Amino acid sequence: MNKYTTKDFDKDFPDDKTCLEWIKNYRWPNGISCQACQKITKYHRVKNRTCYECDRCGTQVYPTADTIFHKSTTPLRTWFQVMYHMASTRCGISAKQIQRETGVTYKTAWRMCHQIRKLLDENISQMSGQIEADETYIGGRKHGKRGRGAAGKSIAGGLAQRKGKLAAVKIPNVKATTLLRLIKERVLPKSIIHTDDLPSYNRLIFYGYSHKRIHHHQGAYVVGDIHTNTVDGFWSLFKHGVNGVYHAISNKYLQAYLDEYVFRYNHRKEKTPMFKIFLSRICGL
Repeated sequence: MNKYTTKDFDKDFPDDKTCLEWIKNYRWPNGISCQACQKITKYHRVKNRTCYECDRCGTQVYPTADTIFHKSTTPLRTWFQVMYHMASTRCGISAKQIQRETGVTYKTAWRMCHQIRKLLDENISQMSGQIEADETYIGGRKHGKRGRGAAGKSIAGGLAQRKGKLAAVKIPNVKATTLLRLIKERVLPKSIIHTDDLPSYNRLIFYGYSHKRIHHHQGAYVVGDIHTNTVDGFWSLFKHGVNGVYHAISNKYLQAYLDEYVFRYNHRKEKTPMFKIFLSRICGL
């Protein structure tokens, strides 16, 4: 991935005007097609407003409409700064740190981060080949039972295509119906599924999958090409990020945090800077 430093960011986006111009050019790279004139026309920026006006008929368009910036009173450059910070780390950045970096209130910082996370859901499906499946419990230490069945924990299911994409989804439990539904929705038949020895995966072969199992309870973690190390590595990255950066996350917003980590993981080998990849998602709500 090509480097993109703070100096690069300051040079490319020195003020709100530049950010708005970038959004306009990104949304309409070939020029704005005026609905009234029924053709591409020249537009000029309206002073002190976040809109552009057609030189021929005066029709106005707002580049921030239908984006996370719509009707936001927070400066555009601050939005871009938050995106830059979220994209420049493997483990994310807390809203408290955003508050310190940008000077906005904590409530505003949290909302901005959450709005950006909404753009990062890729809904990975149609996976095939060698797939690793695993589930994990997320939450702080509590008295009582540990591991599977522990109270007060959130649960996520993960699927990792070797040398490919990864998907992570919040799930209500680790029953066979839940895990098999997750696999059927996202993995093509005849794929090879690698799992641990959880009994919920026993019926995979009845759904047209080849099933290879690694017996963790026997102390085995790699036997030939049978392992779940790829998806386990992602869970480790996610949990260390939650513990070190956010300390705790609500089950209500777990999927949004999973989407953020999955997005960075799936695009980590691209040459385009992660910040620019984040920016390419701005037209989503």
